[in-house]
Amino acid sequence: MTRQRILVVDDEAAMLHTIERILAQRYQVTTALSAGEALTVTEGLGPELAILDIRMPKMDGFKLLGRLREIKPDLDVIFMTGIIHELDAQLIRSIREKAFYFVQKPFDREVLLTLVERCLELRRLAAENRRHLGRLERELEEARGFQRSLLPRATAFLGGVDLAAIYQPCTELGGDLYDYAGSGEGRATVLIADVSGHGVSAAMLTAIVKSSFHDTRAEGYEPLAVVRRISRAIGSFEASRFVTVICARLCAKDRKLEYVNAGHPNGLLWNDNGDKTLLPGTGPLISPVFPEAEWEQRSLPLATGDKLFLYTDGVTETLDDRDEFGEKRLFDALQDRPLRGQELMQHVLSTLKRFSGARPAADDRTLLTATITT
Repeated sequence: MTRQRILVVDDEAAMLHTIERILAQRYQVTTALSAGEALTVTEGLGPELAILDIRMPKMDGFKLLGRLREIKPDLDVIFMTGIIHELDAQLIRSIREKAFYFVQKPFDREVLLTLVERCLELRRLAAENRRHLGRLERELEEARGFQRSLLPRATAFLGGVDLAAIYQPCTELGGDLYDYAGSGEGRATVLIADVSGHGVSAAMLTAIVKSSFHDTRAEGYEPLAVVRRISRAIGSFEASRFVTVICARLCAKDRKLEYVNAGHPNGLLWNDNGDKTLLPGTGPLISPVFPEAEWEQRSLPLATGDKLFLYTDGVTETLDDRDEFGEKRLFDALQDRPLRGQELMQHVLSTLKRFSGARPAADDRTLLTATITT
């Protein structure tokens, strides 16, 4: 196994010899009698720890450390001093230079061995932690890629319905999902869901929701069939897991909208004439805690130009200094301009940004709109 590398710099040869004799059995020790010699050997050595005398001619230990860290930025250091006066000042500066420790000569052999061992052990653990975090970040990025792959195209035209969606993930791996499918002549079904929590398990649960949605193809993506299928699919999960869903089937040909809202924020159906109808909850959220739950499927009339808007709570729970954005501000933003599709949702997001300022999103934001065009 490669031994850890230590650089020792002191202008007293006897001190160098003493330290080398103490450490050489366990570590690869390189000594230097001057700052210039230390800079020369460091380039090729790449030490992990430097033990530096503070008081040396031409360049003291503090200045030398600055030069050494230009070569090896993550270099750890233990400072030594034989100076009796101004110890506090030297200790304070050592702390400011982020030294691992500060010792006064002469020091005990076991003290030096213990300090070096502890410093290099912490360094090893920090490197392991960085590798572990790097692996987690790579796995999370793969999971984010998987989650993004679950989402269909951001725009589509199905059965006389113009569809558009936007998914804005927060910094964590979240649990939002939107989907849609043609469900027969002149019909399109849309789904928006929000699973509990964040992380890989939340992403996996969104995959189950998507699979359940498409498993109802034989039933024409009927909203009630979709919600019941999701409920059965997550029945084996732990009680803390749940999903909120709105599923809506828009029948342009029959001029009707059928929907089920399982514990999700209200949807909105409106037109440019100012007519609007909420799509409130029609049953509880979907959870293993409610294995016998039932939901009501409701119908609303549709007309050409009607617009449906669905979203996740990351939109309405966006914060400013004092308040949440809320449902009223959201619905006001939807109706203050005669927009549709991506333009409409970009207008909503711009309104959100003005409201929240520079605050990062604390949750995913997913928006979906559907417009009857025939």
